[in-house]
Amino acid sequence: MKIRLVYILAASHSGSTLLALLLGSHPEICTAGELKLTSLGDVDRYLCSCRAKIRVCPFWSGIRGEMIRRGVDFDISDAGTDLVSGAGTYIKRLLRPLHRGPGLERVRDAALCLSPAWRSRLARFHARNFALAESICVSTGRNVIVDSSKVGVRLKYLLRNRALDIKVVRMVRDGRGVALAYVDPSRFADARDPGLRGGGMGNSREDERLAIADAALEWRRSNEEADAILAGLDPSRWRCVRYEDLCSDPDTTLRSLFSFLGVDSGIGFPQLDFEGLHVIGNGMRLDFSRQIRLDERWRQSLGPRDLRVFDSVAGSLNRRLGYL
Repeated sequence: MKIRLVYILAASHSGSTLLALLLGSHPEICTAGELKLTSLGDVDRYLCSCRAKIRVCPFWSGIRGEMIRRGVDFDISDAGTDLVSGAGTYIKRLLRPLHRGPGLERVRDAALCLSPAWRSRLARFHARNFALAESICVSTGRNVIVDSSKVGVRLKYLLRNRALDIKVVRMVRDGRGVALAYVDPSRFADARDPGLRGGGMGNSREDERLAIADAALEWRRSNEEADAILAGLDPSRWRCVRYEDLCSDPDTTLRSLFSFLGVDSGIGFPQLDFEGLHVIGNGMRLDFSRQIRLDERWRQSLGPRDLRVFDSVAGSLNRRLGYL
């Protein structure tokens, strides 16, 4: 039987973790956040969203047991559910560029096939992602799973896994808000408590900061990638959600998504159960509560020069997405 998987496609800091938490609170849907399971840093200190260290979190210990029962030796520090982690230089270089349409993707695939290691790596990727999705569904008793990994190239290859029935939710957010999060991720893209930032370890994120021009380009390129992928996907298999709509009217937004995903849309925001979530991803998962607040701090934090730079790099795409 196929696993029903919902993939959130978005630029980083667009609200994908919030959406995953909300979707995963529906009684038919589960999530563990980013199933690529990368960027955990020191896994001996990394916190699950339940605030337990992930190595000793009962949920993740149970997932390891489920994976072993499926013949998969699973360690969350080397999950094998990401195509890039542990790959050789040649494969890493070819997987680095963002998706740019069918022509260039055929070139990428042809070049990857020249690597003797590619076929076995891709087969392992498919087998381990299916086993992880199935293990989480079995452990939670749910029949739909959300992957908030966001990465376009990852989605491209997941769509080729015949064991997965995938629907895509594209998440968009005003690029100025996303750019601010890239400029200062500690203040604008992480837990409110400084001691919980960096995966719950209180780590500084100074080395991740981008200049406003680079931040705008990162947001633009991620959304261009989403455009390229979705252009080749049947419209019945994807929906677009605005972060701002989700925050201002979560009930209407979620009921529409539940209908699209084929689960009970009679359940709305007030009926969601937020207990027992075990999510990997953005630091806001450690702040999550029933009170959802729209974050538009960019309006006060970006100065006139920042806004001019953003507009020169990404303004036209931002307006096309409906942000004036």
